[in-house]
Amino acid sequence: MYHRSLRPNHSRPEYRFGSETPSRATSTLSIGYSVPVTNKRAPYLPFLALGLLALVWGYNWVVMKVGMRYAEPFTFAALRTFLGAVFTFALLPLLRKPLRPRALGLTAVFGLLQTGGFVGLAVWAVDHGGAGKVSILAYTMPFWLLLIAWPVLGERVRGLQWLAVALALVGLVFILGPWNLQGLTSSVLAVGAGFVWAVSSVVVKIIRSRYEVDLLSLIAWQGLIGSLPLVAVALATASEVPVWNASLIAAVLFNIGPANALAWVLWLYILHTLPTGTAGISSLAIPVVGVLSAWIQLKEQPAPLEAVGMGLIIAALAVLTFRELRSSVCSTASGGDMRR
Repeated sequence: MYHRSLRPNHSRPEYRFGSETPSRATSTLSIGYSVPVTNKRAPYLPFLALGLLALVWGYNWVVMKVGMRYAEPFTFAALRTFLGAVFTFALLPLLRKPLRPRALGLTAVFGLLQTGGFVGLAVWAVDHGGAGKVSILAYTMPFWLLLIAWPVLGERVRGLQWLAVALALVGLVFILGPWNLQGLTSSVLAVGAGFVWAVSSVVVKIIRSRYEVDLLSLIAWQGLIGSLPLVAVALATASEVPVWNASLIAAVLFNIGPANALAWVLWLYILHTLPTGTAGISSLAIPVVGVLSAWIQLKEQPAPLEAVGMGLIIAALAVLTFRELRSSVCSTASGGDMRR
């Protein structure tokens, strides 16, 4: 028994989340990708979505750590991803969503990167290190995302975004503590997870610029495809049977529902309504929640420099939030779209 202590298309318009008509609030780049702008009627909605996502995905780092007390890392990863995909597929007919996948090839790439790559590396990192610190290191994702989105999507970093990037980067340096080489394996795995997540975020941007896709159907298919390698690894490496108690069941259920279907709808909505770089940097609220949750529940108290880093990340989030809300107000007043 296992137990431990601890793509572009010029002829097809892009569609806004939840809409049956083409979105008019987009700015089209020369390479043909449409970059949605924040909803002018309710500019705060993407940030409300970010807040809820931060709570769910942030706390989930603690949930994973607890779950892996009673199941091996890849066993837990296989359970959360495969059962999460099954749950999402079950919702499709109930909500009258299309079962047939669109862009199956790109969806497979998305799933193998996001579900297979990110989740696999993340649980491996958590198994080797603290949940709070790993949650921070996985969120080097926004910096990889900015580097990738600039040449691939043509989304340049502008104005206050540079200040936010600088603040967040310094914050991450304080939290990472590169002068301390302890826990190097966990750190490398976590940063690798962040890079894979950044690549998958660009892939999903390309999918939604080429095709009209239903979010829930996309989530279900990418989850199923991405879970298969994790199931294979779990079957090949498992040495002990999970301890099925209330804690493990609760951890798996949390990962099947809130941290899977709900969180993915929120994240893809955020990617659709905000510029890629802004969405990436703003998501840094998630590891802050992760660190605080691990501090409270797992007694993983951050060191003073880590606390300073968290403060800098919160400041970066405030700068980005101010920039996006100001852009929406100015765009509404002028009656035109503002280029990010």
